[in-house]
Amino acid sequence: MEKISKAQVKLVRSLQQKKFRDELGLFVAEGEKCVSEIAKGFELVSLFREGENATRTEIEQMSGLRTPQGVIGVFKKRPIGDCRLEIEDLVLVLDGVQDPGNLGTIIRTCDWFGVHDIVCSLDTADCYNPKVVQATMGALARVRVHYVDLPKWLKEYRSQSSDIRIYGTLLDGKDMYEELKVKGERLTAKGTIIMGNEGNGISQEVRPFITHPIRIPSYPKDVETSESLNVSIATAIVLAEFRRG
Repeated sequence: MEKISKAQVKLVRSLQQKKFRDELGLFVAEGEKCVSEIAKGFELVSLFREGENATRTEIEQMSGLRTPQGVIGVFKKRPIGDCRLEIEDLVLVLDGVQDPGNLGTIIRTCDWFGVHDIVCSLDTADCYNPKVVQATMGALARVRVHYVDLPKWLKEYRSQSSDIRIYGTLLDGKDMYEELKVKGERLTAKGTIIMGNEGNGISQEVRPFITHPIRIPSYPKDVETSESLNVSIATAIVLAEFRRG
């Protein structure tokens, strides 16, 4: 491996910021396992390993982790293309999810449940944020993340079919375990699931596109509980129910 230069250290460090990731079309992953998994789905541009082509000090200067893991990979971002998805697939939509840790966990959860596409509003966290990349534990290599004008995309997506189902998690939605099935409906492996912002839920601009509002009931029902669930946990619960159905 070629010895790292000061310019390379500076470049890798700059990728902690979105404006440089966008400008250069690059992002970073850290740790042996994460780097090896990300390399399965992205082109590796540079690899820096402590003791081989970088010192401990240089790794610390480039790293965004509190405790650097000794291996840093620089990868090319995927090219931006049309977000035209088949209605036969189960698609997750994120409306304003802003915490990088939540987004990373959601990507990892989608990978587990076989959801290959996530459609994000433009104000959703950047999937190439190093905190997101680390939280995915390599799942980013297998899950495609798209950023769109969400109301416009939903309008076009729904126009593909008059009976397309767009589920959305709302506090006043139907109990997804009971009411849907009492009325003869079932959660299916087709359609779209919308999850909203950590504090405000699904935006007013997006709510009109929801055809099937659902909620995760709390237990026991007559006892006061937390106001809401963490969005990454809620996503896991909903996806598990869809796959079970």
